Amino acid sequence: MDTHQTPPIHIALDDSDEPADVIDALLLGPFAAGLQPAARSARLERVRPDAPLFPVGASATRTAAGNGRRAVLAEGKGWTLRAMCWSDACATVTVVAETDELAASVLAQAIDGACEPVPDDGLTIPIAFWHRRCDGQARRTGRQAAATHWPKIRANYPPAAASALEQVMALRPDEAGGRLLLLHGPPGTGKTTALRAIGTAWRQWCRTEVVIDSEQLYGDAGYLTAVMLGRDEDEDHDGPSGAWRLLVLEDCDELIRDDAKRQAGQALGRLLNMTDGLIGQGLKLLVAITTNEPLGVLHPAIVRPGRCMAEIHVGPFSRSEAAEWLGAGNGGPAVSTVPAGGATLAELYALRGTVNPVRARELRSVAGMYL
Repeated sequence: MDTHQTPPIHIALDDSDEPADVIDALLLGPFAAGLQPAARSARLERVRPDAPLFPVGASATRTAAGNGRRAVLAEGKGWTLRAMCWSDACATVTVVAETDELAASVLAQAIDGACEPVPDDGLTIPIAFWHRRCDGQARRTGRQAAATHWPKIRANYPPAAASALEQVMALRPDEAGGRLLLLHGPPGTGKTTALRAIGTAWRQWCRTEVVIDSEQLYGDAGYLTAVMLGRDEDEDHDGPSGAWRLLVLEDCDELIRDDAKRQAGQALGRLLNMTDGLIGQGLKLLVAITTNEPLGVLHPAIVRPGRCMAEIHVGPFSRSEAAEWLGAGNGGPAVSTVPAGGATLAELYALRGTVNPVRARELRSVAGMYL
């Protein structure tokens, strides 16, 4: 078919469609017909509640709100714009126009001043979260998380782990001996909090990004590539990218066990290439992995010399360290409350009474009596 011909446009609607779907169709109509053959799009975060998302002087010709989203259609001379804003303050703005220059100009006017500035008060740090959408595409969503400053939490780690973590936070990328940061130890020892502190300490030169569905990351080459490159399908790929990135993969026990090759196929190899293989050498990418597995059951390729920039065991406090943390003898819980084998950070908070979970347990009848 001659691309200069006007293709037939048919819109079929039924009771499963919503007004926002009609707005989508109205945007695509002039583009498909070739009347406005150029398109530009941008995905925004931290969108102001009062942002119109279309140029000054224009007006909305269609609006639709519901189910956690708001859609707007606006039109001008030679262009059509659709803005879709979600309840999480993210939005996508798409412009179709007669020329690419006009589309770019209208888009720039529409998004100018639409987003809240990123705070730089030391109280928060930007963190991005990756997940694979139901259509298989990678999606990155940015958020501001409370900053975790190391001096305030250092006492929450046993001396050996605290000293090692402190050295990591002082590192710069040209000083790192590898690209992989491995934190291992039992649950409740503060591994996630330690990573937040590292992200806070590195915030001037490194962005923190968390993969929510890490079990899917290595099984999908397209998803892996998008995450490695730091781009999702909604972004403008013309933008610069110079900062280092810390990619966080939590609870990757099955991936890095000694039998990972058998259980996870090529997943382990892809992980290693992301750190110091040919792929990793071309990226400003550091990978942080947490696991509850002890070091002895981890795959030797993971912990070989030169691969890890740091390999840190974040374990429980010994009994004497736990008693000191609790302040035993100074108004804190008695030493007798600390188990002989020591306690994790989570257990210490419970012993101190900082965390009081709400419980409702079922009463079971045993031999005619309730126990």
